[in-house]
Amino acid sequence: MMFNKRLLAMVPEAKKYILMKVLASWISLVAGIFMWFTVAGIFQKIYDKETLTSIPFVGAMICIIVRFVLTGVTSFLTHKATSCVKSTLRNKIYAKLVRIGSGYSDRFPTAEVVQLAGEGVEQLESYFGNYLPQFFYAILAPFTLFFVFLHFSPLTGIVLFFCVPLIPIVIIKIQKFAKKMLSKYWDAYTNLGDSFLENLQGLTTLKAYGADEKRHEEMNAESEHFRVVTMKVLTMQLNSVTIMDFIAYGGSALGCILVVRDFSLGNVNIGQALAMILLAGEFFLAMRTLGSYFHTAMNGMAASDRMFRLLDLPESPKGKEKVCPGDINVNNLTFSYDGKKKVLTDISLIIPAGSLFAVVGPSGCGKSTLAALISGEKKGYSGSIKIGETEISDAEEESLQNFITVVSANSYLFAGSIRDTLKEGNENASDCDMEEALKKVHLWDFVKAQGGLDMPVSERAANLSGGQRQRLALARAVLKNSPMYIFDEATSNIDAESESAIIEAIYSMRGKHTILLISHRLANVEHSDAIAYFEEGRLAETGTHKEMINMDGRYRKLFLAQRELELIREGAKA
Repeated sequence: MMFNKRLLAMVPEAKKYILMKVLASWISLVAGIFMWFTVAGIFQKIYDKETLTSIPFVGAMICIIVRFVLTGVTSFLTHKATSCVKSTLRNKIYAKLVRIGSGYSDRFPTAEVVQLAGEGVEQLESYFGNYLPQFFYAILAPFTLFFVFLHFSPLTGIVLFFCVPLIPIVIIKIQKFAKKMLSKYWDAYTNLGDSFLENLQGLTTLKAYGADEKRHEEMNAESEHFRVVTMKVLTMQLNSVTIMDFIAYGGSALGCILVVRDFSLGNVNIGQALAMILLAGEFFLAMRTLGSYFHTAMNGMAASDRMFRLLDLPESPKGKEKVCPGDINVNNLTFSYDGKKKVLTDISLIIPAGSLFAVVGPSGCGKSTLAALISGEKKGYSGSIKIGETEISDAEEESLQNFITVVSANSYLFAGSIRDTLKEGNENASDCDMEEALKKVHLWDFVKAQGGLDMPVSERAANLSGGQRQRLALARAVLKNSPMYIFDEATSNIDAESESAIIEAIYSMRGKHTILLISHRLANVEHSDAIAYFEEGRLAETGTHKEMINMDGRYRKLFLAQRELELIREGAKA
C-alpha cells in the first residue's frame, strides 16, 4: 500500500533511521502496555484492599520516563531521515539537470523543476519521515496487542484484530480516487507556477503592450481552477478521515463492551479489564495515525511521479575523448529539433584553427543552431562535427566546455560585484588581469568611476545598460582564455558605441583563438577570414567578403540592403 521500492532505493541512507524509528515506537508501545497493566494492578490492589508497595509506582514511573525519552528519540530520527531525503533528492534533481545540460528547459519546464525541488521534496519529506515508519509500526502494533489480549480475553483480541484491517481497506479504496485527484492537483499547481513565472518575467513587456489585463484574467482563471481542485482534495481528505475515525472509535467501543462482558462473566478481574479498556484504542491508533499521514504521502507520491519523469529523461552518451586544438570540420551536418522539420541540412564547412569565421544569414536560417551543435549544447545531429580529430559527440563534456566559450545576446550575469563576475571566467585572475580585460572591452573607465572592481552588480546586471552588460560578459569570457570562442549575436540590441567596442575586442583575438562570429549585421563581418551565408538551413554561399560581393548573390543583396538602410538612418539623424 503506497510502498514505492524505487523511491526508497533512491535514499538508502534514510532506511536505518526509518527502522530505528519503528523500533523506538514499538518499544514505546511495549512500555505503554507495561505501564497500563501496572497502573491497573495498583487499582486492583486498592479494589481488593491489599497493601500497596512502592514497586508498582516505580515501575510505572520508569515506563513513563522511557516513553518520554523515546518520544524525543523518534522526533530526532524523523529529523535525520527527512534531512537525508531533502539533501539526496535535491542533489539528484540538480545532478540530472547538469547531466542533461543547458538545454534541459527544452524538455522540462523550469518552473516545474523549481516546484519539484521545493514543494515536491517537502511532500516526500513527510513520506519518508512519517508515513513509512508509521506504515511498518502500524503492522507491528496490532500483532503485539493481539498477543497480549489473547492471554486475557481471546474473543476481544480476535474481534479487535480483525476490525483493524478495515482502516487500510478504506485507505486502499480512497487511494484509487486520490491518485487521479492529486495528479490533477499537481497539473493545476505546476501550470499555475509556469504561468506565474512567465508573466512575472515578461511583466514589463505586458505593460508596454497593454496586455497585462488579459494575462491577469487568465491568471485569475487558473488560480480559480487550482482553488477548486484544492478544495476537492481537502473534501476527499475530510471524508476519508471521518470514515477512519468512525472505524477507530467504533472498534474501540466494541472492544470495551467485550471486555466488560468478560469482566461480568468473571473471565478477567477489574485490573485486567481496566488495562484492556485503556489499551483498546491502541489497536486502532497506529493505523489511524497512518491514515492521517496518507494524504500527505499521496501528494508526495504524485510529486515523485513527476520527479521520476525528470530523472528518467534520456541522456546523450557521455564522451570520453579530450579535445585538442585543431580545425573545426563540419561534414554533411543535418539536425532537427522535432525529428520532422530539418533546421540544418547537409552543412559542410571548415573553420581553420586561429581564424575568425563568420556565419550570417536571415533570421531562422540555422546560425544559432550550428553554434549550439559545435559547443555541444545540442545533441542528436547526423553527419560529423570534429575539432581536430575529436568528434563532438565523443568529446568529454568538461574538456569541451574548457575548449569553447559561448557569448550570446543573453549571457547571464549573477548578482555580486564586478570582481565576482570576472572571477567566474578565471578564479585565479589578478586585479591587474581583470583591469586589462575591462580595458579591452572599453568598460574600465566606467567601472573605475563607480568604485572599481568592487562595484556592485545586481541580479542579471539590471543596474547596467544593455551594452555594458554585453561588454562585461565579453570581459569575463576574455579572462577564461579558451582556445575557441563563439559569439552568437553578441552585438544584438545594444548601442553603437558598445557594438563597436565588442567588435574591436573580438577582432583583436583573431590569430590567438579560433573565433566563430554570428551576426545579423554584415558590416561587422567584412574583415573576417571567411564567411558562410546560410539560407533556410542550407549553406548557400561561402568565401571572403570580397569574394562574396563579387559573386553577386544573396550575400551581396543583403549587404547592400543593410548598407542602404544604415545610410538612410544616418541621413535622418543628420
